[in-house]
Amino acid sequence: MCEKICPNNLKFCDLCGKCTFYCINDARELCGKEYTKEKLFEEIIKDKHFYNTSNGGVTFSGGECMLQIDFLTEILKLCKQANIHTAVDTAGNVPYDYFEKVIPYTDTFLYDIKCIDEDLHKQFTGVSNNQILSNLKYLSSNYKGEIVIRTPIIGGFNGTDSEILKISDYLQPLNIKKIELLPYHQMGAHKYDALNMEFSEFSAPSKERIEHLKSLINKKI
Repeated sequence: MCEKICPNNLKFCDLCGKCTFYCINDARELCGKEYTKEKLFEEIIKDKHFYNTSNGGVTFSGGECMLQIDFLTEILKLCKQANIHTAVDTAGNVPYDYFEKVIPYTDTFLYDIKCIDEDLHKQFTGVSNNQILSNLKYLSSNYKGEIVIRTPIIGGFNGTDSEILKISDYLQPLNIKKIELLPYHQMGAHKYDALNMEFSEFSAPSKERIEHLKSLINKKI
């Protein structure tokens, strides 16, 4: 936070949002707002008719929604009490007992697997994928709902035949019925500028490349 434009002269930001009105270059913006579980559910229930007619529901995502596990559990409970289909979109890098809390109220997990090679995962994400992969194994064994694996395909990172085959081999013995390959895009590039960070430009796969990788997956799953 830039103290020079803080109207309250605070050293640490308290998320009041007033600085956004004083930033002459409009470089600052306040995204999102706080909700109680009751207020959030009031917004969700407004679309109940749409969920029923479209066979849809509510997806909780992020960021990482499971980092707010207590709030997530409570709002999932309210959704299930109202017979609303629920999905949790997660990268899986949380303690496994977090999954145990939400499993009874979750119809679908959208589970992010970027790669299997631990060194490659550390190089490009900064953390090991050991907990991510072990959580997926436990989830596969203890959860009766749908698990959808989502893998972003990023040229220069994981878009090789060998890495996709490693993913499919890892998933083969698990209770996984579907994997989605998501082509890389640069929609988040402007966020690097806002954070004064260097943007690492990767390449987006062609449609033909995605179809080829899908064929490798489909032969295994």
